[in-house]
Amino acid sequence: MSTHAHLHTPAILGRSATGSRRGAHEAFLLLRTVFTIAPIAFGLDKFFGVLVDWDVYLAPWINDIVPGTAHQAMLLVGVVEIAAGVLVAVAPRLGGYVVALWLAGIIVNLLTLGDYFDIALRDFGLLVGALALARLATPDAASEANGANSAARSGRV
Repeated sequence: MSTHAHLHTPAILGRSATGSRRGAHEAFLLLRTVFTIAPIAFGLDKFFGVLVDWDVYLAPWINDIVPGTAHQAMLLVGVVEIAAGVLVAVAPRLGGYVVALWLAGIIVNLLTLGDYFDIALRDFGLLVGALALARLATPDAASEANGANSAARSGRV
């Protein structure tokens, strides 16, 4: 291993295969939980309006292309978010990608509003988390972690 290789090697690679699997499984459970609960909670709030007035977050160009009012559009958004949360609960690999795509759409909406850049940045972080969930839910993710562990121990990384 070169002198600088350790600077680019994730810390998880230095752990045992069992520790890597356990850590990956714990990360998976945390991400699955948050990406189940958060979309369902936000989706439900579209109907009850406890957290925020969601209508202000809809870009005018989107409001112009969807039928009905901004409020009706947000009710539809709520249904999609609830469905995405349930999908993550029952099929996290697919659900993670669906949530990531949904977040990408939200980011585009927020950026085209010309405001709420802080929320768009936060949602980008959530998008990356949703992609990580989908990746951790992939059957070969554990075997890849084990292969990386072997490579790190043998100096091939």
